[in-house]
Formats: sequence, structure tokens, C-alpha cells
Amino acid sequence: MRLEIKRKLFARSDRVKCVDFHPTEPWLLASLYNGNVYIWNYETQALVKTFEVTDVPVRAAKFIARKNWLITGSDDMQIRVFNYNTHEKVTTFEAHPDYIRCIAIHPTQPFVLTGSDDMTIKLWDWEKGWKNIQIFEGHTHYVMNINFNPKDSNTFASACLDRTIKVWSIGSTVANFTLEGHEKGVNWVEYYHGGEKPYLVSAADDKLVKIWDYQNKTCVQTLEGHAQNAAFACFHPELPIIISGSEDGTVKIWHSNTYRLENTLNYGLERAWTVAYQKGNNNVAFGYDEGAVCVKLGREEPAVSMDNSGKIIWAKHNEIQTANIKAGHDDNIKDGDRLPLPIKDLGSCEVYPQTLQHSPNGRFVVVCGDGEYIIYTALAWRNKGFGNGLEFVWALDSNEYAVRESTTKIKLYKNFKERPNALKLNFMAEGIYGGTLLGVKSTTYLNLYDWETGSIVRRIDVIPKSVHWSDIGDLVTIACEDTFYVLRFNRQSYTKFLESGGEIGDEGVEQAFEFVTEIQESIKTGTWVGDCFIYTNTVNRLNYLVGAQTFTISHFDTNIYLLGYIPKDNRIYLADKVMVFSTRTVLQTLWVYFNSYGYFNVQFALVQFIKDVNVYSYALSLTVIEYQTAILRNDLETAEQLFPTVPADQRNRIARFLESQDLKELALEVSADVEHKFELAVQLNKLDVAVEIAREVNTETKWKTVGDSALSAWKFSLAEECLKKAKDSSGLLLLYTASGNAKGIRELAESAVADGKNNVALACFLQLGQVEDCIAILIKTDRIPEAAMFARTYLPSHVSRVVKLWKESLEKQNKKKAAEALADPADYENLFPDFKYALIAEELSKKARNTAIPATSYTEYKDSLDQDIIAGVKEKYPEGVLPTNLSSPLHSRLVNSIARKNVNGEMDDDVLSSVASVDDDRTSIADNMSLLSMEVNTTGTGSVRGDVDFDDAASFATSEHERPSDNLVFEEKELES
Repeated sequence: MRLEIKRKLFARSDRVKCVDFHPTEPWLLASLYNGNVYIWNYETQALVKTFEVTDVPVRAAKFIARKNWLITGSDDMQIRVFNYNTHEKVTTFEAHPDYIRCIAIHPTQPFVLTGSDDMTIKLWDWEKGWKNIQIFEGHTHYVMNINFNPKDSNTFASACLDRTIKVWSIGSTVANFTLEGHEKGVNWVEYYHGGEKPYLVSAADDKLVKIWDYQNKTCVQTLEGHAQNAAFACFHPELPIIISGSEDGTVKIWHSNTYRLENTLNYGLERAWTVAYQKGNNNVAFGYDEGAVCVKLGREEPAVSMDNSGKIIWAKHNEIQTANIKAGHDDNIKDGDRLPLPIKDLGSCEVYPQTLQHSPNGRFVVVCGDGEYIIYTALAWRNKGFGNGLEFVWALDSNEYAVRESTTKIKLYKNFKERPNALKLNFMAEGIYGGTLLGVKSTTYLNLYDWETGSIVRRIDVIPKSVHWSDIGDLVTIACEDTFYVLRFNRQSYTKFLESGGEIGDEGVEQAFEFVTEIQESIKTGTWVGDCFIYTNTVNRLNYLVGAQTFTISHFDTNIYLLGYIPKDNRIYLADKVMVFSTRTVLQTLWVYFNSYGYFNVQFALVQFIKDVNVYSYALSLTVIEYQTAILRNDLETAEQLFPTVPADQRNRIARFLESQDLKELALEVSADVEHKFELAVQLNKLDVAVEIAREVNTETKWKTVGDSALSAWKFSLAEECLKKAKDSSGLLLLYTASGNAKGIRELAESAVADGKNNVALACFLQLGQVEDCIAILIKTDRIPEAAMFARTYLPSHVSRVVKLWKESLEKQNKKKAAEALADPADYENLFPDFKYALIAEELSKKARNTAIPATSYTEYKDSLDQDIIAGVKEKYPEGVLPTNLSSPLHSRLVNSIARKNVNGEMDDDVLSSVASVDDDRTSIADNMSLLSMEVNTTGTGSVRGDVDFDDAASFATSEHERPSDNLVFEEKELES
């Protein structure tokens, strides 16, 4: 048997006495002689969890996955149960008066069996508080191992150092029968998992492994080969093998049908003690003196094949079954749904099938396994040809095939007759691949040969896992470990080279192939459909490749394998690994059960062995593939002709593809998905289309997206409409301040207060110079310290009121010392020497704060934003007292001089000489003094970009000097000082 063995975990540790797999997580449980229990992730080789159970050997440990538990038995006679997620100890109790050697978990009931050096086996029920509900007595030495019967969980077998194997039934304290034959103590016993053989396998200190027929109570076979005590032996649940381990440090793999030794493993970790396997896959773990090892045996890909008409053939052990896609086809089937296929028995195979493959025309099926191949007719399952061979591959012509008999010998056949000396090799052949050309793999490269002449066409310096040819033979995928390559075969160039008399060297003809693309993915299975390559990868995705672009069709939680593509159905068909036992197998199971227990258990047989073949399908229109291929070839004319034939439900897939090719205009025309069309319209700056969709959908996010795009496109009216509908206060604030829209800012301030958007409202009031409202917002939102600082800067006449509120707030928080430390500038002028000048500046600028300054006047007034206001007031009013009777003209000039001092360097002399005698108008002074404070620039700054000007008229949209009534925003009367 050709059995690939791949090591997945190699973990050194103290002596491992027991191992177990978690049924769903990639975890391996290992109990150690030093009292610890480890959980390893065999996919990442990481130690996931550690349990310090005791300071004596833990000889038994198992997962109870349905309860999230692990259970241990140790030399301190204690059973301990832990929650492996939380590390919580669920329970602990003394189960036996001596060492606990083994534990078995019932597959469905809340039962646990324990075996001990006290020569008894005990049954525990965790739903009854771990009550001991039965004791099994009869052994006269240490009980080393116990296992439930997978075909009847009411019975179990035990192995004992008294040299016997006993079979028991739950409910009876006396053993059903005893098997004797080993000359020394028995260390392990386990059942055969299939229904056709009533077998047990045992391992003993006499170095022997024995297979027993528990129906006839006889020893069927004895396996010899170990040099020391045989510690364990088991039947693999999926493969036709027996695995045994010994204290000689080796693990041996035997064929369960022929009992031939197939392989011997030695990992150099001293004595082997224990074994575990995982149902549903090929993982096996071993425990040694110096650590644990996990390996994968054989291929996980099932032996299954589908021809071009949809006929599926697969193998389960030696039974061959068939189903037809037509019988389960439904036009309304959804992607990913399992197809209800009627299953028929086709026959059996003389060898254990490891691979099964249809010929290209579907007339024949070849089965490979056990170092042999057999060719059958697909319909009648008649033997057409056979021979020795490790591998078998078909050419594109179903009458040609090749067989690799060994690393040095490959035979070519045509019409079922060998062609002698057709292929000569000067290297070790590690594998062969069929298709347009014959591929032969060495340890470092792949050679491609012509089927007819046997001469080399090209050498490719990669180590492939598989090779996939297109139907017409011009494209090939070479799949390696972590990547795959697509090449184009040019037979015309190869033929021309030969006709020209060119000499072919070891590298072949360079012009025969051209590189197409390389994709960094690991392929599991694949097939070509025209110029499209469909494949599944190692992360369980179904993808397809067109040109150099990959597209994902679906994701899977379990391993899934590609069967093929049927063009008339426009569907891809896949299968999982769960295949079916035949009717014959079920009848054999019933008969075994009857002979063992005296009655038929039909329900048991059906539950254990009747499983539907899991075949799934996914839609992939051939016209979609052809359309995408035309686009990638830049043949837009052909693509336009193909488009009407693309199914309506595939239009959105086409649109996404066109977008990935940067053909967004075309994608916008094609797409039927509103969301996708909106995205494309925004990307293409087609705001009319985007606005139409936004009006149709009417969501804030859509309006905001269009609004942002309109701003970027300088379409301010559209941007304002969109931002209003999106309720985007921040965006509106940006728009209004940038465009000088004082009216808009006032409206935004009112709506922001109503909506509780205090930050935006504060910014609006500050831009408008409505500093009283700013203070009111800060007080309302309980930001009183900030309100006090703000008042000190912009509205000093309100400082006393806010400081009083601040003190009251601190006192409510029992912070009396902090409250007492606050000083009111009105009461402590010595601490605030310029406070009286700040009051004058406020009075001068108060009535003109709402005067709108044109945005285009920014350059004239920008330097006044850096003016030292207090210094200007001090210079004019050194006593800190504002005259009560001022006239307008000269004081207006005075304030203008103050405002421009930093700009022109000094004030006008004529103005300074006549200030004292002039009766100015306070409003005019205030108009100019307002330029000296931050709040004066109420409408932002103006700018010109390209041919688009800011609308300066907007600056005067509300040029009246009066502020909106305070009660429009707040009802606080104290805002007016």
C-alpha cells in the first residue's frame, strides 16, 4: 500500500502515558508521568493549555467535548474533571483504592468507565453527581485498557495483565466471554470500526499483536515483528490498516486485509506507550517516553470521480457506489445546498482504492491501490485491464495512458497495449501527471514529454503537487506547495522547432511554453473550463481564475473537493469526504449483531452506516467566463456581443469584475445593485446619478457621501442640500464658514442647539460673535470652568456671574477649599490688573459684533487678528474710564488708527492731536473695535480657485446689526449684562 505519512506535531516533554484528540478543535491532549496534562495545537505546534493536576503520574486522560471537560485518572487514585476553557476544576473524587490505568467515555450516555490496578472496572454517571452505578469484577490482575464497541455502545472490552481479554455488557456484572491466547499480560484492546468484521485487536507483553473474531471467539491472525513488549494496537477508522506500537520505540503499520507489514516509524523518542486517532480524518497521535507525535496518514482527498455527463463513482473501503447528478438536479437548487442523490451499488474492487479516476471520454474508470491498478468499464464495472503500478494517468486520448511502476520505470500504453521503450528516463521518477503532455516529476524539477514520441518538450524547474490541463490542451496549471503557475503551451512553436532540425537538449524547447501568471495559493483540487481555471484551496475556498485575476465563489467550514463542471447546467459540483457504506455493508452489520446478541438492531445499523453522499453545487455561467475572458483580452466588441446572453442574476458579478479591471463607466451601466451603482457614481463624479440614488434610498450616509463629493467638486448648492439632508452639522459648518454664509451659520446654530450638538453650536456662535450664547452653552453642558475662562477672554462683564456659578458647583461637590481659592476679578483688581481695560474693550465692540465683514476683505484685516487690544485701549484710556459723550467722525478715525497700528507702523498724528475735543459716535467706534477681537471675523476667509469665486454677497446676507432674540436659542434672561 502506498501510504503518505506527514508529521504535523513533534513535541518533546516528560513521559506521555495517554493521548486523545478533540473532535472539533485541532487539539491533542497528553497526560504525563510527572503529573501534568498538556493540550497541543497540532496545526500550529503551539502548547495551548497546561493543567498541573497532581505530583504523581497521570496515566489516563480523555476529552468529554460535549461538556467542555477533560477527565484524568492518576496514581493517587483520584478522578479529576476540569473545564478546559476556564481551567475550573469541576469535581474530584477517589475512584479506586489503587492506581487508575484507563478511562473510556460512552459516545452518547453520561457514562465513564475506569479501570484500575485493583482489578475492577467501574461505571460512573456524571448526571447523577458522579455516582458509581456499577462495578465489573472478574479480572485477576491490573486492568490496562478498556474500549466501547463502536457498533454497540452497550458493550465494551477490557485488556488485563492476567493475559485475558474480556467482553462485558452494561447492566451485567459478569463478563459475556473471555478471549485467551496471549502468553503474557495484555496491554491494549480495541474494536474494528467497520460493520463487516466482528474483530478485536490486542497487544501484549509477549511482543505480539493478535486479531480476534469475537463472534467465533477465535484468534484470526497474529502479527509478529516487535522486539519488545507491544504497548498498543488499533484499527484505523478510515484506512485499511492496523497500527501497533512497542517499547522497542517503533510504530508499525499493517494492512488490515492482507496483514502485511506496510511501514515502520521510529521518531527516536524511546518507548511508545499510547495511541489516539481522529474519526473523519487521517490524523494519528503517539505518546512516547520523551514526547508526543502527531502524523497524517495517506491522502484526505476521497477516492471519487465524476465524468462529463455528471455520473459520480466513489469508493468506501472496497465497495464502489455510483450516483447521477441528473437524478438530483433541480432548477431551483440554491448554491451550497446538498443534492439529494439516489445511490446505487456498482460493485466491489479487488484492491483498496486510494485513487479513482474517469478516462477523458468517461467510458473507463481506473482504480489504484496496494501497488496495483485495475481499469473497469464505467457502466458495467467489468475488468478491462490491470497491472502493477504505483500511479496511473490518462492522456487526452482515452486510449492512451501511463503507469509508474517504480522510481525508475514508467510504461506507456495505447489501446491497452504496452509501447516498449517509449520513454527513457535518466533520473528518479517521484510522480507522473497526465494530460496533453506526460509529466514526470523528479526531486527538483518537472519534465513534460510528448505522448507519441516520448521526447522531452520542456523542463520546468518546480516541484509540483498536481498538474491540470485545459480541455483543448493549450493551458496548464502547475500546482506547487504554496503557489501555482499558469503556462500556455504552443504546440506550433514546438513542431516548427522539430521541423527545422533543432536539437532538443535536457531542458527541452524554450519556445514551447510561455508564462501566463503566478498565484500565491495552495491548490487542493482543480479543473479547467475553457480559459477559466476553477479550484479549491487549502483554506477551503472555491475560487476561479480568469487571466491573472482570481475570484472567490464560496467559503467552506470543512474540507471540500472539486468534482467538475457541467456546462449545460452552468454549475460546479463538489463533494466532501463523507461517503456511503453499501447496502451489503449494512446487512453484514445486522448479521454480525444478530450472531453476537441474538436479535437484529435495524435502527442501530441504519444510524451507524446509512449516510447520504454529500454533493454540493454552485452556479457559474459559462457566458460569464467567456465575457470575462473577452474583457481581459481587451476584446470589448466580443464582450458587448456576449453581454445579452449573461444571466440577469450574474450582472452584478460582471459589474464587480469590470470595476476590478478599472472599467468603471461600463460597470455603472451594467450593475443592477443600487449600492454598487452608488459607489461607482461617486467614484466617477457622476453626482446627478448619485443624487438620484440618494433620493431613492434616502439615507443619511448616502446624502453625506454625495455632499462630500459635491464639496470636492465645488458644487456648493448641491453640497448644502445634501449635507442638510444628511444632518451633517460639521460639514455645513465647514461649508458656511468657507463660503462666508452668515445666514447659514445662524440657522445651523439654531438647529445644532435643538439637536443637542453643542460643539457645533458653540463654534457657530463664536463665528457670529454671539459670545453670550457661547457662555450659555458651556454653562448648560456643565463646563463652568471653561465658561469662566471664556468670559474672562471675550465677555469680562459676565465673569462675576460665572465665577459665582463655579463656586456653587464646587461646593456641591464638597470642594470648599477649591471654591474659596477662586477670585472674582471684580473683587480682586490687584490680581487682574488689566481687567478694567478689558471691560472698556468689550463695551466698545459690543454693538458691532454682528457686523458681517466681506470675505474678500480678509487681506485688509487679517493682521488685526494679532493686535494687542488691551495695549490699544490703555494708550487711549490710561485711566481705565470710558468717556460718556463721544462723537462719531474722529473717534472712528482713532479706532481705525488703533486697528492699523500693527499694519502701518504708527498712528496718524492728526488723529492723535484732536482726539480730546471730538464727540464720537460709540457705534462707529464699536464697529472698528470689533476688528480687534477673535470673534470679529464672523464669516471666515475668502479665496479664489480656478474660475469659481466665493459668493461675497453671502457675507451680507444678514447685515443688520441686531442679534436674534436670545430667547430664540435660550430662555436665560441674564445673557444680556
